[in-house]
Amino acid sequence: MKQFMEIAGRRMAYLDEGQGPVLLFGHSYLWDSAMWAPQIEALKSRYRCIVPELWGHGDSDVLPEGACTLATLARDHLALLDALGVDEFVLVGLSIGGMWGVELARMAPARLKGLVLMDSFVGLEPQITCERYLGMLAMIEQLGTVPAPIIEQVAPIFFANQPDAALLADFKARLAAWPKDKIAAMVVVGRSFVTREDRIEWLEEMTVPALVMTGCEDKARPVLEGYLMAEALGCPFREIPAAGHISSLENPAFVNQQLSGFLAALSA
Repeated sequence: MKQFMEIAGRRMAYLDEGQGPVLLFGHSYLWDSAMWAPQIEALKSRYRCIVPELWGHGDSDVLPEGACTLATLARDHLALLDALGVDEFVLVGLSIGGMWGVELARMAPARLKGLVLMDSFVGLEPQITCERYLGMLAMIEQLGTVPAPIIEQVAPIFFANQPDAALLADFKARLAAWPKDKIAAMVVVGRSFVTREDRIEWLEEMTVPALVMTGCEDKARPVLEGYLMAEALGCPFREIPAAGHISSLENPAFVNQQLSGFLAALSA
């Protein structure tokens, strides 16, 4: 059941399920807390799973006043943990969740007990995709909705080559029905990660136990990017079989197995 916390003058929606050491989950752009459902189900008997929703996504409000960057998103997620009285946590971030997650790791290194980056990349967005995404965001902003041609271009980027038909159809329907009052926030959050700064050097300085995983068919964040981050962190890299960008839903069994093993090793 979703709960709400006032952060920076806005209502942030989040899930808070289970008991034990805290896991903070960061979901993908254009998704919400539901993309972590298989992981919460598998882990909540042993861990407290906190799953916030990005501004303009799910049931969270539009953006707070001021600029929106990955750093401000990290700050707002940290404010939620503070409000919940959470001191230590493991961060599991997918896509933009990993990008603001690395900013958060830099802000509160002593509180971070482990870092899992999935289908993410904290280096610069390659120029070709950067320009393409910015063009799409400009069109969405101008129209005040996500038009069908963009949905048809964007949706396949999130899935493996042979996507689960129901997952794909549901995602397309949600994009088409994105609330009009949240379109502007969705666009600004999109720009915050498309134009991000290069943080690979930050990874090289981190000493926290880490794991990097990427879907073997991820089109948005190719396997090579995950491999580069794992190399910078000096941590294991796992290729997630039969999965694209939304690997938490596409191959939950493999993801849950890897997360369980990583978390068990932390407390060993």
